[in-house]
Amino acid sequence: MVGMVLAAGAGRRLRPYTDTLPKALVPVDGEITILDIALRNLAAVGLTEVVVVVGYAADAVRARQADLEHRYGVTITLVPNDKAEEWNNAYSLWLARDWFPRGVLLVNGDTVHPVSVEKTLLSERGPGLLLAIDTIKPLAEEEMKTTFNAAGQLTRITKLMDPAEAYGEYIGAALIEPHIAEALADALAVTWQRDPNLYYEDGYQEFADRGGEVRPAPIGDVAWVEVDNHTDLARAREIACRY
Repeated sequence: MVGMVLAAGAGRRLRPYTDTLPKALVPVDGEITILDIALRNLAAVGLTEVVVVVGYAADAVRARQADLEHRYGVTITLVPNDKAEEWNNAYSLWLARDWFPRGVLLVNGDTVHPVSVEKTLLSERGPGLLLAIDTIKPLAEEEMKTTFNAAGQLTRITKLMDPAEAYGEYIGAALIEPHIAEALADALAVTWQRDPNLYYEDGYQEFADRGGEVRPAPIGDVAWVEVDNHTDLARAREIACRY
């Protein structure tokens, strides 16, 4: 199994930090960045081969690659996304499809969370696609909300859902089992080809609609944040020092 980080986004709402850096390289604890935390977490659960999808300001990641590899004892393969500033992340994840047959523990490059999330996903391996879900946090419009049926199968994943209907929020971490590699890659391809502005979660929906197994892994009462704006960044800096 390999670790994977999606770190291609520009993070325009975090300017001026992202004038020259991708969102994943914004510091959240001294010199420690969001990418540092992702790599540290993956290494802590034994995933020392890591694929990082890069796009906006990719050279900044390349410049730090050797140091990050040495610091966390990982080997990093960079996958370039030349459409990162034009298209959404369904295309980013599809670009990394060649690693799906190895099994992938995926984390978003803008999510700050403790290693307990990775441990939860690995402890509940089995379903084809396992999603880390926060069932505790109050939900609003921006969150990636989910619903599951009585058998635990994903029925809907979208931001466009009444929060009162949601089971919980997908936090941007998932485990992809090898046996769904081809089917998930195909679902992602159909998704971005239909509309390149779609999220990879729309690819998850396509996969589930085709009968693919997608199940939740509740993460419990965990301090985490998706860093989209300066308020989120302040929250990330408040909690990252606790990990």
